[in-house]
Amino acid sequence: MTKKIFASIVTICGISVMAVMLLITALLNDKTADSAAGQVRNESRLIASAVEKGGSDYLYHTDFDKDMRVTWIDSGGKVRFDSHKDADSLENHADREEVAAALKTGEGSSSRYSETIMKKTVNYAVRLSDGSVIRVSGVHSSFTAQLLKLINPILLILAAAALFSALAASMVSRNIVKPINDIDLEHPDAQKSYKELAPLLEKLRTQNSKVSRQMDEIQSRREQFSLMTESMTEGLIIADPKLMVLACNTAALKLLGAGDFHKGQSIYALNNSDIFRRCLLNALGGRRSECILRTGGGQREVIASPANSIDMVCGLVVFIMDVTEKQELETMRREFTSNVSHELKTPLTTIYGTADMLASGMVQSDDVAQFGENIRGEAERLINLINDIISLSKLDEDSAPRENENVELFALAEEILDRLKLSAEEKNITVSLTGENVSMPGSRTILSEVLYNLCDNAIKYNVSGGRLDVKIAHAPQRAIITVADTGIGIPKQHIGRIFERFYRVDKSRSRKIKGTGLGLSIVKHGIMYHNGTVRVDSEADKGTVFTIEFPIEKKNNEQGEII
Repeated sequence: MTKKIFASIVTICGISVMAVMLLITALLNDKTADSAAGQVRNESRLIASAVEKGGSDYLYHTDFDKDMRVTWIDSGGKVRFDSHKDADSLENHADREEVAAALKTGEGSSSRYSETIMKKTVNYAVRLSDGSVIRVSGVHSSFTAQLLKLINPILLILAAAALFSALAASMVSRNIVKPINDIDLEHPDAQKSYKELAPLLEKLRTQNSKVSRQMDEIQSRREQFSLMTESMTEGLIIADPKLMVLACNTAALKLLGAGDFHKGQSIYALNNSDIFRRCLLNALGGRRSECILRTGGGQREVIASPANSIDMVCGLVVFIMDVTEKQELETMRREFTSNVSHELKTPLTTIYGTADMLASGMVQSDDVAQFGENIRGEAERLINLINDIISLSKLDEDSAPRENENVELFALAEEILDRLKLSAEEKNITVSLTGENVSMPGSRTILSEVLYNLCDNAIKYNVSGGRLDVKIAHAPQRAIITVADTGIGIPKQHIGRIFERFYRVDKSRSRKIKGTGLGLSIVKHGIMYHNGTVRVDSEADKGTVFTIEFPIEKKNNEQGEII
């Protein structure tokens, strides 16, 4: 605005000065023209009077001014004398305007303009008593010529006027714009500005109030959106049609393993794998697309959906979920189904084969009892497997009855070792139980299965003449059970998987040992049922140590002491 005001003032001043200079030049031109005409008239009358008194000799003996041309013309128009040219070389002048007028009325005048020399010739003729005519011609500059003569002063005046007008325009424009620039757009006050701006400032104040409310609402919604997305464990990414990220929560960065990332970058900066690209491009094509993305942190399910607006895709919404556990569970389910089928098929096949031999009479009477014993053993194995599956299923579904009785762990361990006494004697295993009386609230049945499976495995996988040591200990708010053996041990690469269903470290050896393959899985879920933890320390051919810790509550005895 300042520039426009400045330019306007300078332009107006320049035009005004130019107009004044042109007007002055025009007035001067008119004045000089009148003066030149008067001078020519006076000169012609004086010369005519002198010729009348002194005759034509006056013309030939007088040295006339170079700027003045004197011509003597007879009554027939023939030139008798000319101060600038040879009279005989000039044409007849009877038809000249000023000559014709002088012959007729006694005096005549005319003027002619020459564009070549940009000058105006003024002629004045006076008739003598003998009928001849004296004509005097004078030349004066035209308006254009005078303007060109004055061009340097005019330019100097214009420069001075331009400088002055520029200074004045700068000062005036600043003074005009200052009250406008000083307007507080956040809190406009009509009293401190031009009264003509009062309606505009009032509207501006109303608009500011409206915009402020809208901005507060937008900020509130943005904060709500950010709060909701940041509280999600799933990743959420919103991108424009050019796949530039508009919004992205922390979970998405974490799930995709992206480090330094900022909004506005390409979504490919989060992950640039081919499968991720295809998924996004399919969504840009208008189709909902899904894929499983494998990253260093596990497996991610990516769901990309197009954001449509009037038959065109205006962006993408990408949803990312961590399905590592889901995929692992699915793998475990398939393995479990396969293992259960195999474990059930083996005893059933044995039972069917033995029964078929008995039914066909192929078994001698002396061997019937042995075959019956085989059927009973396989049926027992089948029942144990089914019971273990049922127990494990209840622990998985948390449908086992919630018992909250006070369980004496030392007494429970004694009971379990007594039940396994015969198995230990068969392998010449030395069994010991040490520690103190520790009680904890929980399910005696489940704790019994945990201890039984650990001790049973310690005997089964022990060497002949080995040891089984069980220790019950107490720590602040914890009950600790340690089951150690001197058996075949577990290689370190297998320790992380021994609690999986039907997982066997050495399948060839495990098949020779009676068991369902679900014991340690029951142990794990039984410990989790009581919010406990288990740690395994083992070394191949040296033995294994299972350390279990259960949280226990502090209780006061009758004297108020913490026990």
